Amino acid sequence: MTETKQSYNRVMLKISGEALMGDTSFGLHPPTVQRIAREVKTVHDMGVEICMVIGGGNIFRGLQGSAQGMERTTADYMGMLATVMNALAMQSALEELGIHTRVISAITMNEVAEPYIRRRAVRHLEKKRVCIFAAGTGNPYFTTDTAATLRANEMACEAIFKGTKVDGIYDKDPNKHSDAKRYDNVTYDEVLQKHLAVMDASAIALARDNNLPIIVFSLDEPGGFRGILAGEGTYTKVHG
Repeated sequence: MTETKQSYNRVMLKISGEALMGDTSFGLHPPTVQRIAREVKTVHDMGVEICMVIGGGNIFRGLQGSAQGMERTTADYMGMLATVMNALAMQSALEELGIHTRVISAITMNEVAEPYIRRRAVRHLEKKRVCIFAAGTGNPYFTTDTAATLRANEMACEAIFKGTKVDGIYDKDPNKHSDAKRYDNVTYDEVLQKHLAVMDASAIALARDNNLPIIVFSLDEPGGFRGILAGEGTYTKVHG
């Protein structure tokens, strides 16, 4: 499916922490971080204002820590700190490409990131700086999917781009099931009713309540992010 050329002027790019691992089983893979940074640069060069939220699952995932007996709140805060590490890595890669970038943390840590002040963040975007929002919402029990949706609404983004390992939303895992059905379009309510693994339910509900479209695409496809904004590529759009 196609959109009109460069339909969006300000977007949120949400990627998982696992996307930064490359072929490794843990942590950061610098060449992969650099590859994603180059993808972001191609969109930035189009004049699009970019927000980013990166998960922390490559370093620490709060739910897994909680499942292993750790107190949930503590585990979630550890997960938030992991997202700051990923944000700093992405900032470094983007600035090597000459893109001015700000890491904005929901948990105050002035030595490495700015505190979240909405008006200041909006001003950064207007000046064509990439804003990477770290530490989730600053609250336990909320995922980085919810944080991305919250920040996208606060920043008046026109869409959330969810970069994954597959080229859209399927009714089941296409890597495990050859008969998996792919959707071009799907409504927020269908995602919730069919338990489609896009984002968690609170993120989908928040996007639905504010009519914020979610575009699911493959981050592994070179030029995929830019291609969608140019009216090409394969993806699934979640909307009302």
